[in-house]
Amino acid sequence: MEIFGIVAASRGYKENYFENLEKLQENDVIIYKKADKQIEYKVTTNVIIDETDWSYLTNTKDNRITLITGIPENEKQRRCVQAVQIV
Repeated sequence: MEIFGIVAASRGYKENYFENLEKLQENDVIIYKKADKQIEYKVTTNVIIDETDWSYLTNTKDNRITLITGIPENEKQRRCVQAVQIV
């Protein structure tokens, strides 16, 4: 199976794709588009992690996407959203 991780800033750029990551809830859908390919994922997790916690990027038995971004109020923590591919 495949785990796909993206780390990006949530503020300070013209295009802030992760700026509303904290609003995602369980069962929301994330659509990943690249060229002519589109993959849909259902959110399973939206948590705050320590800046050194990379455990959400380990191998899994399903295809999933993991989005990680900083938290403006706390430079020692990150927001981590995981979603499983909808088949």
